[in-house]
Amino acid sequence: MNLLKAPAAITLDPPVHALQARWSASLSVESLYLAFADWMLHLLRSPGKRFDLLQLGLAQAQQLQAYLCKCAMQHDGKVAPCAELPANDSRFADPAWRLWPFDVLHQCFLLQQRWWHAATTGVHGVSTHHQTVMDFVARQWLDVLSPGNFLFTNPVVLERTKQEGGRNLMRGVLNWMEDLLRYVSGTPEPGSERFVVGRDVAVTPGRVVLRNTLIELIQYSPTTQTVRPEPILIVPAWIMKYYVLDLSPANSLVRYLIAQGYTVFCISWKNPDRGDARLSMDDYLNLGVRAALAAVNTMVPHQRVHSVGYCLGGTLLSIAAAAMAREGDDRLASMTLLAAQADFTEPGELALFVDESEISLLEDQMGQAGYLTATQMAGAFQMLRSYDLLWSRMINDYLLGERRGMNDLLAWNADATRMPATMHSQYLRRLYLDNDLAEGRYRVDGKPVELKDIAAPVFCVATETDHVAPWHSVYKVHHLFTGEVTFVLTSGGHNAGIVSEPGHPGRRFRMLKHPRGAATLASDAWLSQAERKEGSWWPAWVGWLNAHSDAPTPPPRIGLPGTSESELPLAPGCYVLEK
Repeated sequence: MNLLKAPAAITLDPPVHALQARWSASLSVESLYLAFADWMLHLLRSPGKRFDLLQLGLAQAQQLQAYLCKCAMQHDGKVAPCAELPANDSRFADPAWRLWPFDVLHQCFLLQQRWWHAATTGVHGVSTHHQTVMDFVARQWLDVLSPGNFLFTNPVVLERTKQEGGRNLMRGVLNWMEDLLRYVSGTPEPGSERFVVGRDVAVTPGRVVLRNTLIELIQYSPTTQTVRPEPILIVPAWIMKYYVLDLSPANSLVRYLIAQGYTVFCISWKNPDRGDARLSMDDYLNLGVRAALAAVNTMVPHQRVHSVGYCLGGTLLSIAAAAMAREGDDRLASMTLLAAQADFTEPGELALFVDESEISLLEDQMGQAGYLTATQMAGAFQMLRSYDLLWSRMINDYLLGERRGMNDLLAWNADATRMPATMHSQYLRRLYLDNDLAEGRYRVDGKPVELKDIAAPVFCVATETDHVAPWHSVYKVHHLFTGEVTFVLTSGGHNAGIVSEPGHPGRRFRMLKHPRGAATLASDAWLSQAERKEGSWWPAWVGWLNAHSDAPTPPPRIGLPGTSESELPLAPGCYVLEK
């Protein structure tokens, strides 16, 4: 017998778990079962809770009966509903849902939704995580059964079918067949071909001034005679491609900053493949932020840098800044965090997918492929916003026969990336699961870092309807940084709230400065005190940057010393083109 042979738990279990994950959409069935068992067992031993649910069901039945009686006597669709539509739910907003029998259908659905929320929450003894999971699972099943998803129970679809003689359904079948073929062949969504990287989007002129195994660093060409001496270094997330900040010329944040007289550098991350499976968080720090900052310091010597981090890039920038502060390194003039979290105690609904069972399953699956696929990430976001990202689109595409109009932001969103296995495992465990960064346990170069050591002024932007980085979670920077913090809350979601160029209709924001040493406001108190302003937050940010910058000077040369600008690769480089 060979005693040195690896245990079967190491050689056999991971591929078996990875196979199971393929059939469960990368969800841990065991985690769902534990949540169900926790909820059900505690509910069974809680007769008072069950009695409350019985009373709620009877009360709802009475409300529905009274509603039906009123509808029978009044046929104008103006009967007051017994269940109001939630503010963020637009599926039954059309007036046709107020007419019989569709008014009854959607009211029954909303009452059922309320009952199941009451049933899955507030059960004494159930852990917070399991309660959230059960509430989420109940919503998912109810969303599947929504009357709006079916031809004969959706009045809007029926009216359209009547008007068009069924042509909308024919278009829907053709749309479904086209989507199926695109899915099998791996081709992008319809309309994406109108937004080609380097031709239609990511077209701001610049050069790739540094390339290593993980990043390309782009230096953009100046458009003003003078620039602020402090350059801007942008660290985007590697869960997305950088050009969300350089979309079309009209809504490019990069182009806007250049026009305001700044020298802008931006990291473009490599799209990892199987060979990059062992890339770690330390690699992203060293080959990414540290390498880029060193290059910027070489090209713009004797000047401190305005650093900008977006989403996961902001978290990495916070780690880098804390490590620099620990060593007395003051090369950062300021730090701007865009929809980025540093404290993960309340990370929003993404926490549904973060527990030991789920992470272990993902680790086994990523161990086989070497990375987390873009499809897996997209599936997680679709579940979090199933109506907005899945059901509403199916209704429009397949029942109404209407394709949503493609734009640059949607085309960028479809141009997804992968996540290397080691890095993603560390990210989920050290940040989401253990919250090491906020609690002072995150190690860089073998020693822990503390965010409170960061002395550079911070400009932090959160968005009102962010499902990835909820603004209440982002607001926790006030408790982590001891220096000056200027916090902005803007309308929109995780991406659309950041891509908020001046002139964009319907944009608004709130902004309030928290001086060093001042008492920290609770998030709700901040919301009541921060004045609402109409328009884009970009000009306010530039004003803040100007206040932390010196007088303009002639722009620096493009490229590292000893290189010729004409010989450097043109932006956007090649890493962003990798599929």
